[in-house]
Amino acid sequence: MASEQGKTLVMKFGGTSVGSAEAIGQVREIVTAARQDWPRLVVVASAFSGITNKLLNSARSAARGEMGPFEETVSALRERHTGAVEALVRDPAQNTQVRQEIEELIASFSNLAQAIGALGEATPRALDTVCSLGERISVRVLAAALWAGGLPAVAVEASRLIVTDENFQSAVPDLAETEARTRAVLGPLLAQGQIPVVTGFIGATPSGVVTTLGRGGSDYSAALLGAALPADEVWIWTDVDGVMTADPRIVPEARTLPVLSYREVSELAYYGAKVLHPKSIRPVIEAGITLRVRNTFNPEHPGTLLTGGNGKANGTTIKAVTAFRGMKLVTVEGRGMLGVPGVAARIFSAVATTGATVPLITEASSEQSLTFAVPCEAAGEILAVLERELAEEIRRRNIDQVWATEEVVIVTAVCPGMRHRLGVAGRIFSALGDAGVNVLAIAHGSSDVSISLVVTVADAQRTIRALHRLTEPVGAG
Repeated sequence: MASEQGKTLVMKFGGTSVGSAEAIGQVREIVTAARQDWPRLVVVASAFSGITNKLLNSARSAARGEMGPFEETVSALRERHTGAVEALVRDPAQNTQVRQEIEELIASFSNLAQAIGALGEATPRALDTVCSLGERISVRVLAAALWAGGLPAVAVEASRLIVTDENFQSAVPDLAETEARTRAVLGPLLAQGQIPVVTGFIGATPSGVVTTLGRGGSDYSAALLGAALPADEVWIWTDVDGVMTADPRIVPEARTLPVLSYREVSELAYYGAKVLHPKSIRPVIEAGITLRVRNTFNPEHPGTLLTGGNGKANGTTIKAVTAFRGMKLVTVEGRGMLGVPGVAARIFSAVATTGATVPLITEASSEQSLTFAVPCEAAGEILAVLERELAEEIRRRNIDQVWATEEVVIVTAVCPGMRHRLGVAGRIFSALGDAGVNVLAIAHGSSDVSISLVVTVADAQRTIRALHRLTEPVGAG
């Protein structure tokens, strides 16, 4: 249940939404409009677009003794952030104050880069400190811009709110401690009518060492804060009109989906759609909070509403299509695998030692082959590990070979309730057959939401377009 003091809204703005003075001006208009309906308002901001990558590249280059990228990043930090301040903050005293804070953070980055260069090593802890600077600068610029527009905004670093473990670069939050600190810090600010502008992506250990939350970190921050307060709604502002039926760069006629279930959007995100990372929405799901995805640059568009449950069919064969690129299929095959217990466990235990993720698994019903997808860059190491682990079986010819394909693409179609709908799989494979697509592997299993198909890189776009035609209402011409 949300606060009895009034409705609470958490709004997260991504890197493109705060990537320039013009974009921040648009954010200011959105926050001003939201303030009329939401007395308790929290803004979560990412780093300016491209800045985090520059910071990380600078740190890694410095560890190799290359300081050129660091100098370029310092120039970019100063130029982009002070340029936004000059355009948006007219008050001389406030302008000077924010510029001074920016320079102090740039000096901190400079010291860190110099230390990394001297040590010749960029540890995960050091990298987290470096890449947190993008958000730390961003929220100061955004808060000042909001204040200049008549909004009582105050910059807040999430290291004061989100408590994590010491798994640097992909830290895991302590939910109970995060809730306590969030309420203790943000509660009084909201009660005073202020608008906290909070750094996305970062947290801190109990002792105060800065950490980052990994992929989808800023969305995750917004969800954590929304659950902790708790908020009535969380809005994720990005640069598209919500979650789409396909990548519009591949399918120009792709449409925005007005409603999706959390399960459906998790499937889309897991298999490559650049929307919400599954972990980032979990706190919101568990708290029963409404979540919306909207477009900063088209704020009149309602975007996509995310709801609970598994999703329902909407009169189409499938709802959406997405693609996961940069994968290879690894196959372990041999007649000696038939009926031998523990082989699959050994295979995946060996793969786990490499740290690689396995997004798709398929096995022949004869138990004579097991195939799974892995990232291209991990395939070589995985083959070597499996050959060592299964050396005795290979020697005995119980396993004939362990091999990997060329790069492939996993194309996933979201089809809610497909186990209970006749003909869905048939229409999917008929469409692919008509398009001349050869499917290399299939994963469906117990999922009631999606089916994943593996195709060659050359067939990927043809597959996506063929499946997207099935997002049209059945019978539409």
